[in-house]
Amino acid sequence: MPAVIFPGPDGRLEGRFQPATRPRAPVAMILHPHPQAGGTMNDRITQAMYKTFVARGFAVLRFNFRGVGRSQGSFDNGIGELSDAAAALDWVQSIHPEASTTWIAGYSFGALIGMQLLMRRPEIRGFISVAPPANMYDFSFLAPCPASGIIVQGAADTVVTPNAVQKLVDKLRTQKHITIHHDEIPRANHFFENELDDMMRAVDNYLDMRLSPDCPIR
Repeated sequence: MPAVIFPGPDGRLEGRFQPATRPRAPVAMILHPHPQAGGTMNDRITQAMYKTFVARGFAVLRFNFRGVGRSQGSFDNGIGELSDAAAALDWVQSIHPEASTTWIAGYSFGALIGMQLLMRRPEIRGFISVAPPANMYDFSFLAPCPASGIIVQGAADTVVTPNAVQKLVDKLRTQKHITIHHDEIPRANHFFENELDDMMRAVDNYLDMRLSPDCPIR
């Protein structure tokens, strides 16, 4: 997983990038948890999602938001971080302009930024949101949500409450032309400390379904 440095809106950004192994391969970008809670691109959930997309032949990037690791700048309450994500996606697309599709995956704060990016980038065709902080941030910007995806939540999460996530899922499911999957992992807390395998099983099962040639979801 080669280390990369690329230009961001507030200075350089540090990442890990796996180029695609075949022409027109899809692109995926993975977004890490809250920088002020110790979130980095080396978070174990961020890394696990990165690895599953690499194993599927995607061109995959994970990177540190501004002010994290060797990324320049300072925390900007999500506004600058969304700009970082947009710049990071631009950078991947400059390397793989012929990519067939684009996916976004994020954990916690990263899920929030990923869902915001979804609204700006119509080329994103699928998303994975793990523990999106629906009790801390207003997700009403998803009106309408432009792509289908999966939301994975821990049933014993005390940071992001399952009830708030269920309300978000219910709201998204009233929208036409998209399909929202929702997996709640029994006993899992916000960090999926003992349930990482169960969480990734939900992610992988969903990707198996979505990436199948006969999947009805486009």
